[in-house]
Amino acid sequence: MTYSVVLMGTPSFAVPILEALLENNNYDVKAVVTQPDRPQGRKHTLTPSPVKVAALAQNVPVLQPEKISGSPEMQQVIDINPDFIVTAAFGQFLPTKLLDAAKIAAVNTHASLLPKYRGGAPVHYAIMNGDKETGVSIMYMVKKMDAGDVIDTIKVPITSTDNVGTMFDKLSIAGRDLLLKTLPKIATGNIDPVVQNEEEVTFSPNIPHDMQNLNFATETAQELDWHIRGLYPTHPAFVQVLDQRVKITDVTPLSELTAQEPGTIVEKSKKQLKVASANGTVVQINRLQPAGKSEMAISAYLNGAGKDLEVGQKWATINER
Repeated sequence: MTYSVVLMGTPSFAVPILEALLENNNYDVKAVVTQPDRPQGRKHTLTPSPVKVAALAQNVPVLQPEKISGSPEMQQVIDINPDFIVTAAFGQFLPTKLLDAAKIAAVNTHASLLPKYRGGAPVHYAIMNGDKETGVSIMYMVKKMDAGDVIDTIKVPITSTDNVGTMFDKLSIAGRDLLLKTLPKIATGNIDPVVQNEEEVTFSPNIPHDMQNLNFATETAQELDWHIRGLYPTHPAFVQVLDQRVKITDVTPLSELTAQEPGTIVEKSKKQLKVASANGTVVQINRLQPAGKSEMAISAYLNGAGKDLEVGQKWATINER
């Protein structure tokens, strides 16, 4: 039997799911719903979402409502009356009327082990909080955010070198495989959904701008590492260096300790830079991006814009200015 599907998703996380549904003869993707094209980059070039690009490459109809609720695009999905509505990081709440349009089920592929990290940035918070693992949950869609009964989950380890980018890649593949395993079970009723324990719910709201500020005075070397990896590459963390905002993209927390004040440069060579952080810890800066420049290794920075850095100079959190 072939099941009709409407996929709703926006970022690259949803692309492997779309491609797998298109390649599988058991599914017929009738349409893709994604966010409108958005300006990106320094020139604010209007750019389609990764899901739109993938859908158009396979001649799949694409709907792009600014707001799905009450839109003509919502009515188009209702008129399709698909067997499944599948969401994967779509980025908008779905009205009950739309969810009810699915003949079999409306399900969400969510990048966390629910009820942990409901919301729009679950991968970011899992890394920033130092979690050792995260995963993907397949759940029934309800009007309340990420609150539906969980149908199945898969766990994915977070390594010491993972960042948001690498985890998105891992979780998108894990989510793809889990969804393809789960949809046939939903269709036949061979499932045992689990009601989420509301006492265990945590949230992962979208990343506010001030969360990108690094604070060497309050964050240890390990916490700085989690913070930076938990934001890169979607929302790079930054700090003030020589009166300029510099994005810090990769660091190594060291085992050594220092008596220097947090934020102070404690060691500098041609290829190495170490900075004091909270509780006497020390962090090694590996890669960064100066204002108006491309991301670079610390050695390139120290040979150019950072050549005036000296041991004893202090870095500041942007909001301390």
